[in-house]
Amino acid sequence: MNDIDVKNTRGRVDTVQQCLEDIKVILENHQNIEVDSRQEQSLIELQERLDSMHPADIAAMLEQLPLDERLVVWKFIPSDVDGDVLLEVSDAVRETLIADMDTQELVAATEQLDADEIADLAPDLPEEVIADVFSSLSEEERLQLKAALSYPEDTVGALMDFEMVTVREDVALDVVLRYLRRLERLPPNTDKLFVVDRREVLKGALSVSDLIVAAPETKVCDVMSTDIVTFNPDRDAESAAHAFERYDLVSAPVVDAYSRIVGRMTITDIVDYIREDAEQESLGKVGLRDEDLFSSVWKSAKNRWLWLAVNLGTAFFASRVIGLFEDSIEKLVALAALMPIVAAIAGNSGNQTVALIVRALAFEEINRSNARGLLRKELSIALVNGILWGSVAGIFAWLLYGNVSLGFVMLGAMLLNLIVGAGVGMLVPLFLQKMGRDPAIGSSVLLTFSTDSMGFLIFLGLATVFLV
Repeated sequence: MNDIDVKNTRGRVDTVQQCLEDIKVILENHQNIEVDSRQEQSLIELQERLDSMHPADIAAMLEQLPLDERLVVWKFIPSDVDGDVLLEVSDAVRETLIADMDTQELVAATEQLDADEIADLAPDLPEEVIADVFSSLSEEERLQLKAALSYPEDTVGALMDFEMVTVREDVALDVVLRYLRRLERLPPNTDKLFVVDRREVLKGALSVSDLIVAAPETKVCDVMSTDIVTFNPDRDAESAAHAFERYDLVSAPVVDAYSRIVGRMTITDIVDYIREDAEQESLGKVGLRDEDLFSSVWKSAKNRWLWLAVNLGTAFFASRVIGLFEDSIEKLVALAALMPIVAAIAGNSGNQTVALIVRALAFEEINRSNARGLLRKELSIALVNGILWGSVAGIFAWLLYGNVSLGFVMLGAMLLNLIVGAGVGMLVPLFLQKMGRDPAIGSSVLLTFSTDSMGFLIFLGLATVFLV
């Protein structure tokens, strides 16, 4: 991102924050004013402020408002941007806004959207709203909506849009230009036109730059590119995102099994997917689903129960491992002080392995041919680090407690537990992916459980054998 882009982004953020502060002042004054004329003036001021804001900025502001203030502001948002705002806000905030709207308002907001955008909102809308919206669409839009709803979440088909320009290969460029001038506007992110035959079979792509630069009498077939990246609607969105990054794409056609064009993917679709996926992943790592920051205490508490239950179970298991060696700990109190070190170092090393493997899986860098080699490498790294840092820890244990045998036990425990951490950090993400689960979400929980339990078991077991 260049300096101008940074300044524009910072300016946009500052504008949202300034609008948020201004609106909160307006709301506070409105609540404190008793004179009707002044109340009306404050509401007019609120309306004018919202009318001038971009839907994405309104969405960002709504997410930062407590629920009661959010619903007050929501009533004054221009009705023609309701649908766009609903698309921009988080899932949790969207639920609160939809719950505050009646059926007619929801239908009116949804009707303004394109078929692919309606499909994005469909899971959160009541069935009667979807039915009313469906009946109001044209036949072409109904078919598009049916197509968008038929694909599983996180596939190209679920993310693609239907706004695109297609041309024939046997026409001249000046004919194409005249055709484009008759359009009200070009679809966003149009860097190329798709060349198709009469059966909508994709033949190639005509870049906008070639259209402008080439001679007007040139035929489309003479300047179009046939070497283009295409996607199948059943392809997973993550691999499509990698392709956009690898080939620096702005848009790409989506074709069916017969090479007929059914839609297109754009960089905007990909950026939205990456942002949402990153948010879900960051929450999933700690066992959370999307949560409204200003939701009730009870609702937020329930959202966090699963994570706490899993951690409570693993903590009880680890405590029972320690309980097996109570006699050893009573005889040598130093064990209680040193065993968390064994678990913590292995957990940190394992998390490094998890981060690398999850990243490699995301970029499709791991396959059957190299997985075993990578496992051997990670285990070798754990062996080297175990010997090095286990020796350091063993020397400190010897110097602190004056017991050489305790130092060797520390060395052995750290060495073995680092190997456990490397193995779990490598194998668990691979196993989760094979089971069709997100490897980034469950790996840290299982890794912590393994390194804690095995760390305590190995360290206390060695201490019992060689020290007690």
